[in-house]
Amino acid sequence: MDTTIAFPLLVGLVAVALFFDFLNGLHDAANSIATIVSTRVLRPHYAVFWAAFFNFIAFMFFGLHVAETVGKGLVDVSIVTPAVIFSSL
Repeated sequence: MDTTIAFPLLVGLVAVALFFDFLNGLHDAANSIATIVSTRVLRPHYAVFWAAFFNFIAFMFFGLHVAETVGKGLVDVSIVTPAVIFSSL
């Protein structure tokens, strides 16, 4: 494939993948605070702050250990090439 076509296609695919991840996180964040807001334990403003704060803190403490544990042994990394990664986006 010609590089004048491949690079814009790659940029477009990465943009679509990032947009999908943004929407997925947007829905997950709403699900994580829905119970707290609907039972009026916290107001929506405070619930969003708490969710953002503790998601950041959890990443700082646990890092990628959970993702590594879940993904261990699922994919044979010797067959994964950049072409496979970009085609899965």
